[in-house]
Amino acid sequence: MSRLCYKGKIYPHMIIRLLIVLLFFSLSRLQFFLFNTHYFNDLDGDAIMMAFLGGIRFDITAVIVLNSLYILMNVIPQPFRYKKFWQIPSNIVFYLTNITGFALNSIDTVYFRFTSKRMTADIFSFLGAGEEDFIHLAPSFLTDFAWEFTTWIVLSVLFVWIISRIKLKDPKTVHGLRYYFVNTVFFLLTGALGVIGIRGGFQLRPITIIDAGKYASAKNVSLVLNTPFSIIKSFGHTGLQETGYFDDEVSMIAIYNPEHYPATGDTSTAFRPLNVVVLIMESFSTEYIGSLNGIDDGISYTPCLDSIIQQGLAFRAYANGKQSMEALPAIVAGLPSMIRKPYITSAYGGNRINSLASLLGEMGYSTAFYHGGRNGTMGFESFIGMAGFDKYIGKDEYGNEEEFDGYWGIYDEAFFEFFSSMLDNTQQPFLTSFFSLSSHHPYMVPDKYHGKFSQGTLDIHESIMYADYALGKFFEKVSSSDWFDNTLFVITADHTSLSYNKQYQTRAGIYAIPLVFYMPGNIRPEISREIAQQSDIMPSILGYLNYKKPYVAFGNNLFDTTSCHFSVSYLNGTYQLIKDGYSLQFDGRKATTMFFLGGDGPSAMNLLLDEPLKALELETFLKSIIQQYNHRLISNNLIIRVANE
Repeated sequence: MSRLCYKGKIYPHMIIRLLIVLLFFSLSRLQFFLFNTHYFNDLDGDAIMMAFLGGIRFDITAVIVLNSLYILMNVIPQPFRYKKFWQIPSNIVFYLTNITGFALNSIDTVYFRFTSKRMTADIFSFLGAGEEDFIHLAPSFLTDFAWEFTTWIVLSVLFVWIISRIKLKDPKTVHGLRYYFVNTVFFLLTGALGVIGIRGGFQLRPITIIDAGKYASAKNVSLVLNTPFSIIKSFGHTGLQETGYFDDEVSMIAIYNPEHYPATGDTSTAFRPLNVVVLIMESFSTEYIGSLNGIDDGISYTPCLDSIIQQGLAFRAYANGKQSMEALPAIVAGLPSMIRKPYITSAYGGNRINSLASLLGEMGYSTAFYHGGRNGTMGFESFIGMAGFDKYIGKDEYGNEEEFDGYWGIYDEAFFEFFSSMLDNTQQPFLTSFFSLSSHHPYMVPDKYHGKFSQGTLDIHESIMYADYALGKFFEKVSSSDWFDNTLFVITADHTSLSYNKQYQTRAGIYAIPLVFYMPGNIRPEISREIAQQSDIMPSILGYLNYKKPYVAFGNNLFDTTSCHFSVSYLNGTYQLIKDGYSLQFDGRKATTMFFLGGDGPSAMNLLLDEPLKALELETFLKSIIQQYNHRLISNNLIIRVANE
């Protein structure tokens, strides 16, 4: 065993240790890749090699930052740095910081499956908003993802064993003037090299998350990155900056204007005070819904929703984000997620906004938001208050622990039944929104239904079928209510989840969700080919009700055949625009890729050079949205103020 030991002076000792850390970051990347191969299935051998080699550049930055205190403790030009009283805390710092770094990478091996991006600094806001949920769910995650956890343990133990073989040798030299001079020079040189390493090279600007795009496509940049780097680089930089794409505001809003006004002089149609019920189904990806995949006799995990789709106006829509916290502002306030940090937990979360609740509340509507989770989870309750809802009704208001799933909240079937009973006693007209939760990890199904639903090909499928069953039971009950025929139902999802079909693993496909407008006898049944997004929901509802006042929303009325239809999203430092049958990726400075919609898979061609005019048109459109979005959030200008305000 002693033959494996290396004894050296402090600089070789430190450098060898840091190189081993760098090696283990690559092993963490390998772990990340192997546990998520289904997502990176469009990469060939050369692309994988490029991602791993390019990733070393980002690993170097993370390793230096994580080990900055350790490095400082070992390069300080003082002879006591060799002594045990100094080396013991130095080693403790070294082990703790690096094993924590490996842990973050391992956690992201799992978390990535739900967000399609590396964790960034907003994870701390998420944990702060759902600290109680995290505590309750942690044991489940450790059980369900035991292999990933075990891999981290093995890596950590192996790391400690190897590092323990690297011994420090005290030279016991005379500490004269020459000693202090030489070591001071080395101290300053180490500092200079450290700055270069943290910057990622000699380029004008330090590397950021977006630079990973040099080594992989926008969809696959997470393989290049590591989680400590993503958190470090996004920490304190989650705010927005004004853009200068357009100098002329008139030309900018001529391209796209988020301000919505009623048609001038339109007095032909009066406001219709219909009830509105918005149902947000947790993780209901389009992939699971047979009727939206052209499946007639094949597998569908949502037979009840399929039946509703056949009676309503349905869209193969796109989410505006990858997290539940990103979905809520988009759905109820027309605010897509175009910022690193979810709007709910961002510095702009206190902005004055217009929403379905605030606008319809002024029209005499009673408004309420229902979510069976713990009150306060994910910041929903706070946002709902800012959005102008009269009431937030959660697990506390339900008041029956017998239906608690042990993790997130009340089982969907029970909370749907509670919801329907509450609606029967709600003053009309009403606006209510219901957010389901049973199809969220750990995908709980009540014991009485075990074996009733198909296990499918993914862990989530059984809980999707249960949530769909609960949805069907809800409609079965409310269809006989006296308010049913006067109600517009809107059904959508918060985001996508686990994927089996390669079609839904593309940069556009990872956002594919359903959107259904359902009012039997009033809306002509159709599965539309138009592009739709979550932030279209508010304008569409208001348009259907013939709402006559101006408002701000970054979406359009899907019932208006003259409006343009598109979807926007933001992931890993890259914006995406889906429009006119194309998906365009834009890094904030220039377009990086453009594909035919649904065609950004393994054999897809980047059409930027082949169709430069179309690429320029889409890029210009997206720039108009970004500039107005950033400016309105920064300046707290998300409403249209009347003259006396």
